[in-house]
Formats: sequence, structure tokens, C-alpha cells
Amino acid sequence: MIDTKALGYVVIETTDLAKWEHFGSRVMGLMVAPSVQEDGVLYLKMDEYPYRFRIVQGEQDRFGAAGWEVAGPQEFAHAVRELEAAGIACERTPAAACKARLLSEMVAFTAPGGLRCELFYYLQLDYLPLVSPVGVKAFVTGFNGTMGLGHIAAATPDLEASHRFFTEVMGFGQTDYLHLHFSPDPADPGQGLHFLHASNPRHHSLALFQSKDPMPGDLVHLMVEVPDLDTLGGFMDRVHSNGVRVITCLGRHTNDRMVSIYVETPAGFALEYGFDGLQLDWSTYVPTFSKRESHWGHRWGQG
Repeated sequence: MIDTKALGYVVIETTDLAKWEHFGSRVMGLMVAPSVQEDGVLYLKMDEYPYRFRIVQGEQDRFGAAGWEVAGPQEFAHAVRELEAAGIACERTPAAACKARLLSEMVAFTAPGGLRCELFYYLQLDYLPLVSPVGVKAFVTGFNGTMGLGHIAAATPDLEASHRFFTEVMGFGQTDYLHLHFSPDPADPGQGLHFLHASNPRHHSLALFQSKDPMPGDLVHLMVEVPDLDTLGGFMDRVHSNGVRVITCLGRHTNDRMVSIYVETPAGFALEYGFDGLQLDWSTYVPTFSKRESHWGHRWGQG
């Protein structure tokens, strides 16, 4: 089994780099990364890591890949063997491309259910402070970024196969299972949502959402966390002043206690921007089964 440490970075494809630069820096409060440059690529930084977002010029607006971090070269070699033993085709990234992205080694693969993933180790920390153009002082990523950039929720047409892969091969642990009903029809079976944690205290680094439609690999949302309510409030003001579409109003989730708002990104998937998420001790934690998504708020289409 692989010991997945955290969500190290995300890759996003865009038809308009300028739109993502504005959204990332002027709305989210990230900074354009000073330590890495690549033609046709926008890198955005949020903490001690040189970047957390890799935005690539392309022909579509979509989520590209989740970059999962392992501890070092031995763990990486073990992970590749585990992936190959599970029948996962791994594409090894050339050394020159790894060097350009400040990585030691990396492989890319598609997980069961369609989520595109990259697995890496030693993304070189530059320790440069976040200098946000809109005054965001920090994001919650743990000491030296060890909790990762946040979490993602991915749609899968085969929830069972996706869950089995991420728990039995990638080494994620179960945090919560939520079953949602979007219809009042009593015959509606609803849709399941698994919340999975990596080897860090964040409540979940990955959520797998059961999709009724064939949308393998599509991202439901990406979450970043800030330290306090005032920083979240500032984000909400920037959302309105920049005409960003609000998907849900402010609310507090039940399972991870996150107070957050959801808005639409230039790629079409949602961004959850929140604070006060749980950090847990996995040696004593007992996984939960939930029937309710939020304590309050998170109403669709309300700012």
C-alpha cells in the first residue's frame, strides 16, 4: 500500500491564462510564483512550496490532474510498484520536465473512475513568503505545507472501484460516508460521497462523489482554507466586486466543520473557500456515516 502524504498541487487546463491569473491572484489571493517559469504555464503559490497551482494553456477549460505527494525516493519506488501491481499504467515523466517543475521524480496515471493523477516526491521548497496582491496573509497548509494545499472532490461513475483503489492502493483512510438525496422522490436511491484522508491531520484530502452521469475524472470542487473569518469575508467581497458566480452561500459543513462558500472557477468546477476545518488524530478517530451535509447555510445560488 502507498503512503500518500498530501495533495501537493493541482494541474488545470485553460483557454485563457490571463483569466486564471486574475482569478487566482485578485480573487483567491494567491501570488504568481517567482521560483518557477515555463512557457505557456501559470504557476500560483500559497505557502512554503514554490507553487500549488499549475495552470496550463490548452484547448479546454477543465481540471487536469491531482498531484499526490509521497515522502521520498524509496516511498516513490514502492508506490510505482504498487500501482503497476494493481494494473495501473504509469507514465514516467522525463527528468528534464521534472527539473523544470522542481520535482525529483513523477509518474502520471488515470485512477479507476477517471481521475487523472500525478505522484511525486521532493517538490523543492523555496520558503518565500506569500505576498498576496489582495492582502491574504496565509493559507492553512500545515507546518512547511505538510497538510497539502487543501482537498478535491471528484466525480466517479463507479464509486466502489474508485473507493477501493484509493483506500487499498493509494493508502487513503476512511473519514466519513455521506449519502445525499437531491430529489423528494422516495424511490430516488440518492448518491454516495466518500471522504478520505491522507497521512496528515486534514479531515479529508479527497472526496469521491457518485455520479449518475458518465463524467469520469470531472472535478466537483477544489477547497482551499484560510485562517480566519475575516479572510473569508474579504474573499466574499472580492467575489462580488469581480462578478464571480456564487454557487452556494456561506455555510458550515457537518463532517469537517468547515465554514465556507462555493464559487465558480474559470475552469467551470467549484472552488470552496473556507476556514475552521477539523484537524484529526487518526490513531483515535472512528469513521462516521452522515445523512446531512451542513449544519446551516450552503444554499444553492445564494451569495
